[in-house]
Amino acid sequence: QVQLVESGGGLVQAGGSLRLSCAASGVIFRINAMGWYRQAPGKQRELVATITTGGRTNYADSVKGRFTISRDNAKNTVYLQMNNLKPEDTAVYYCLVDRLSAPNYWGQGTQVTVSS
Repeated sequence: QVQLVESGGGLVQAGGSLRLSCAASGVIFRINAMGWYRQAPGKQRELVATITTGGRTNYADSVKGRFTISRDNAKNTVYLQMNNLKPEDTAVYYCLVDRLSAPNYWGQGTQVTVSS
């Protein structure tokens, strides 16, 4: 059985930093990439950042230069370092495990709230 445990969310002031982590328990096969999505109330879930097993990253334009995604492939753990946070970053952040020809896994979500 696989479980994704997210942590690191919280309340911060604008300009502050947080680091999110997502640790997968159990063994996950056919991993292509891991990443983060976020969703604010009344809005669609959107891509934040992803990283492939080979280390290739991509970011939403809104977070480029501020967020950094990293991964420990051996532990199936992904991190999101968030710097210079803005109120617009307020959302529930969801960890994603993207799998090849297999269903994806999603974390339970962790709340990030940035005050002005």
